Amino acid sequence: MARKQFTAEFKAEAVRKVREGKRAVAPVARELGISEQTLSRWLKQADVDEGHGPDGALTTSEREELQRLRRDNKRLQEERDILKKATAFFAKENR
Repeated sequence: MARKQFTAEFKAEAVRKVREGKRAVAPVARELGISEQTLSRWLKQADVDEGHGPDGALTTSEREELQRLRRDNKRLQEERDILKKATAFFAKENR
């Protein structure tokens, strides 16, 4: 089953409802149709993004960059492997 994706705006609004409305997580989560765990995770990530998280915690933009870099790294490794095989193939043909 595919994981449901939420926009950054939806997450920010959910966090705002808890913080500004001084409401508990459970009723806000029910109102929005999401789990308490999900909303709690968004609150923790919002703290990190605002510079109030634990040392070493990655901000949302850092997480996105890390994911992009990992994808790029995987693609580059695959390209390198293809080039290695092609080099070996052509070196074998020219003997």
